[in-house]
Amino acid sequence: MRKMRSNRSSPVVPVAAEGAMTMAQMMKIMRALQANVEASRVEQAKMHEDLVASQARNEELSKVTEELRQALQEQRGRPVAEEVAPSSPPRVFPMPFAQVITDTPIPASVVPVKATFTGVEDPEAHLTTFHTQMMLSEGSDAVYCKMFVSTLQGTALEWFLSLPTGHITNFQQFSKLFVEQYIVNKAPPRMSYDLFDIRQY
Repeated sequence: MRKMRSNRSSPVVPVAAEGAMTMAQMMKIMRALQANVEASRVEQAKMHEDLVASQARNEELSKVTEELRQALQEQRGRPVAEEVAPSSPPRVFPMPFAQVITDTPIPASVVPVKATFTGVEDPEAHLTTFHTQMMLSEGSDAVYCKMFVSTLQGTALEWFLSLPTGHITNFQQFSKLFVEQYIVNKAPPRMSYDLFDIRQY
């Protein structure tokens, strides 16, 4: 008895061709593309923000430049009299020296006096210091007067400027007025009872 050949065909199983991508690989590539697109979108948004900020800065600079240009034009258009502010007149100080003392120049060889008098020191001690330092220089009576004024400071200088104009004519008169003004600052003379204050170490 012959065996009957069956006409039924076997089910066909699809075989993946070599080199074809799997579904997982395709999903991976799509996710990478989506990430690149998102990064590009963020980068474009940042560039847009920077562009807007740059435009705002340029507008601000243009505005400041225009204001400066207008101010410069207004400044150039003003009359010269308006540009120069009226200066206050210089303060005029009284000069107690006589004119002959004022007109006498101080020689370059005169050494500046380092002693100063502020109104609280001993006037006679200050005069002694002044004479000692002036001995190093040669100067006339008028030079002595001018150099002595350079040692006055504070209330002592104010006292000098309060004297009448042209009142001082020589250094002897000047030094006498000075000592009389500050005689209260003179150190009192030593008395015999001052010995009781001495203590031996």
